[in-house]
Amino acid sequence: MRTTLDVSPLFRSSIGFDQMLNALEAASRVEPFNDWPPYDIIKVGEDDYRITMALAGFAQSDLTIMQEQNLLIVSGQRPEDDDARYLHRGIANQAFRRRFELADHVKVVGAKLGNGLLIIDLKRELPEAMKPRRIEIATGATLPKVETKQSQPETRAAA
Repeated sequence: MRTTLDVSPLFRSSIGFDQMLNALEAASRVEPFNDWPPYDIIKVGEDDYRITMALAGFAQSDLTIMQEQNLLIVSGQRPEDDDARYLHRGIANQAFRRRFELADHVKVVGAKLGNGLLIIDLKRELPEAMKPRRIEIATGATLPKVETKQSQPETRAAA
């Protein structure tokens, strides 16, 4: 039994966490888990990731990979082989649509299909403005002089 997570009270008292709260809310709305096709998610470096999907029998023309903002969608559909008369069908031929939620600044850098495996490489690329930077410390002689205005007490004329 799955319970639904209600994050609406957090929206009322949190500022700046809306993307994280939206991700939590989206996770509670996920459709029932479908384990086909099987896949692995691997962290191959500090900011590098790889998704490997087992797609036996799928050709490159049968697959579509789309990235929309923070969402990666991999879908596939093989054409039906109406002429074949299967005595046993163990290789799945069903269409699929797999969604992966991506963190901010994660981009697909490449995809390849070989030996029945679809490999999708991803990289997190922070914009220069978000990367840590070293701040130089100036000496006292090179600091610009800052003038401060002091408030003068008002004098009232005696009546």
